[in-house]
Amino acid sequence: MRPSTPVFAAIALFTLGFAGAGLHVLATAPGEAARMEASAALVRAAGLTDLALFTEARYSRHPSMADLHSAFQDAPMSFEHFPSGTFVSPPVGFGGGRLGGSAEEVAQ
Repeated sequence: MRPSTPVFAAIALFTLGFAGAGLHVLATAPGEAARMEASAALVRAAGLTDLALFTEARYSRHPSMADLHSAFQDAPMSFEHFPSGTFVSPPVGFGGGRLGGSAEEVAQ
């Protein structure tokens, strides 16, 4: 047996697995579409809020309803405690203000 034989056998096995996963998706697509439509109807009927994306920090569970300062609960320059905070972007209006003031405001 050549040293490359197990490598090519593994590549063939992974290719078959990938093709099988694609066939599974094609076979279950109509049922999944119906399930998604039923879920969407339930959300509309119940008036549910946004999906809870992460389970770690309160500011990453529901980004649209988060307190803007809860990410900095320890200190404004503290490190991110949770990995999910790196995937949640800041709110659209965040950072629109300015730090400090003009020379006249500082002189007062």
